Amino acid sequence: MEPQTETPPGSLPGTLLRGLRGFAAYFRGVLGADAYRKYLEHHEACGHSAAPMSERQFWRDRMDRQDSNPQGRCC
Repeated sequence: MEPQTETPPGSLPGTLLRGLRGFAAYFRGVLGADAYRKYLEHHEACGHSAAPMSERQFWRDRMDRQDSNPQGRCC
């Protein structure tokens, strides 16, 4: 197997790859796929003494809140 080489920052493949990664991160944010990661960051930054919810608990709680109080959703 050939070793992986990184593309130079100014090269077209490198620029396209960074652009695609940026778009993917933006799209995950729009869809809310990064909500649990943001929750963990917020939980740590605020210095809560209780342990954070598990990812499963987080998504269940989020869906329950959305179902009981629907706001600004497309579906």
